[in-house]
Amino acid sequence: MANSVELSSALSFTSSSHISNGSTNYNLPSTSGSETVSTSLEIVSLTKLSCNLEQLFANSTCDYSDAEIIVEGISVGVHRCILAARSKFFYEFFKQTNGPSEKEGKPQFVLSDLLPYGWIGYEAFIIFLSYVYAGKLKPSPPEVSTCVDRNGCVHDACGPAISFAVELMYASSIFQIPELVSVFQRRLLNFIDKALVEDVIPILLLAFNIQSSQLITQCVDRIARSDLDSVALEKELPHELSENIKSLRLGKYQPHDEQKTEPLVDPVRMKRIRRIHRALDSDDVELVKLLLTESDISLDEANSLHYAAAYCDPKVVSEVLNLGLANVDLQNARGYAVIHVAARRKEPSIIVSLLTKGASASKITRYEGQTAASICRSLTRPKDYDAKVKQGEKAKKDRICVDILEREMRRNPFGENLSISSPIAADDLHMKLLYLENRVAFARLFFPTEAKLAMEIANAEKTSEFAGSASKGSNGSLREVDLNETPIMQKERLHSRMEALSKTVEMGRRYFPNCSEVLDKFMEDDLPDLFYLDKGTPDERRIKRMRFMELKDDVRRAFKKDKSEFNCSGLSSSASSSSLKGDLSCKARKL
Repeated sequence: MANSVELSSALSFTSSSHISNGSTNYNLPSTSGSETVSTSLEIVSLTKLSCNLEQLFANSTCDYSDAEIIVEGISVGVHRCILAARSKFFYEFFKQTNGPSEKEGKPQFVLSDLLPYGWIGYEAFIIFLSYVYAGKLKPSPPEVSTCVDRNGCVHDACGPAISFAVELMYASSIFQIPELVSVFQRRLLNFIDKALVEDVIPILLLAFNIQSSQLITQCVDRIARSDLDSVALEKELPHELSENIKSLRLGKYQPHDEQKTEPLVDPVRMKRIRRIHRALDSDDVELVKLLLTESDISLDEANSLHYAAAYCDPKVVSEVLNLGLANVDLQNARGYAVIHVAARRKEPSIIVSLLTKGASASKITRYEGQTAASICRSLTRPKDYDAKVKQGEKAKKDRICVDILEREMRRNPFGENLSISSPIAADDLHMKLLYLENRVAFARLFFPTEAKLAMEIANAEKTSEFAGSASKGSNGSLREVDLNETPIMQKERLHSRMEALSKTVEMGRRYFPNCSEVLDKFMEDDLPDLFYLDKGTPDERRIKRMRFMELKDDVRRAFKKDKSEFNCSGLSSSASSSSLKGDLSCKARKL
């Protein structure tokens, strides 16, 4: 568990070990009773000392600190004498730093300036300092050491649990607290075989930087046994480590491991694939097109979209998608579709680009059975997911990615793109269209101006309305049928209409979430009963009309709530329809 605290005799001032806690052995009588009294007195004294120092660090009402360390923009008061006594790093650092004059006040140090590489967050630094002061290791805060996965994650090897342990290990190593290094090394070793191989890489990078041979050996062995491809090894690891893993695969695991790590590739073919990847690295999509014409390698064979989604600028991903030459739902050798790779990167613009081009948010990984949304959740901390965004601040990308993917799954629960070649697929397409037509029709009924704007932005007005088996338009008249329309033309027309309506509904969900929630519930629960208000007995018609009026009230309240939320985010509720259209169009372009 990420929150578990490993016990160690070296992790408390109350330890009976004179070596670990620096206590002095006074010349006491050698009688058994005297030794017992001395030991008891020492334990009591050290316990009280630990509590007093902990209070000195934690009590903000009595600030006796003589220096400040800035972590993530937050000032943390420290006592240089305590840090210097407990840490060789701070002893040397403060010895070289001149003390301030009375006019200058407390010296301030930025934590990131003290680190040669890497990152230590505020919560990890507070846990570290708490041990430095009190000699007691506190439990890891769940808001930074667990994930927001709803599928019962026990947080014993999820992304945030590993990241937080890596930060604590890094702090212990850099600031030279050996007993803490031992504790967190054991914790990280415990993660290696439980975690996904992608989450082992941060542990290996830390181990390589701090030269922890035991961690390096275990991580290299774990990755060598995995199916992580050589491209990922070369992009994410130092050359020395990637070559070590490759040689280990060729030697130790190639003949014996039942699970093949990576299929053998023709060197010439691999060279051409690497050229495509290098062109993507340089943001040169035109060069990619040239390389495709000069060789027999396709974008899919090179896993170009996977590569771009993992390592390239979002605009490059968009340009590759616009080529129309790659399968957006292609799974690589590890069973990951492009949307899964983008979910691990947690870049909203890439996810939106993929979804716009038809990527399925409901697609699951081949082996772990995870959706892109569940991958995002397993990598997102509660601190980032639940963070309140003040006006003018940027929202956390973690929350945005989860919301986009989950909203897409609700919008398109069927997931996969269906072909119209079979009667079953055609019937399913018709069902989707009927649902969307009804959904948009009721949106236009309750808030016509906003619905019309959303339809204009989605270009829904340029597509022909789907009227179902009755072939009637929205005004009840028969729709004109083109007798010269071929099945292929019909397929294109229906898909265009479905795409436009889907974008319209998505636009409504994005900018009017509360109204959309009311309409979604209505479509699920009440649509069959309220579709024909003039049908049934007088009592049935009266009940239907009452329910319809209740629905109107629910929508009106939801609409006011959406408007108030818009006001809080800086949008004027009294904006004209033209300015609202501009806002929506602008936001749509950004997405």
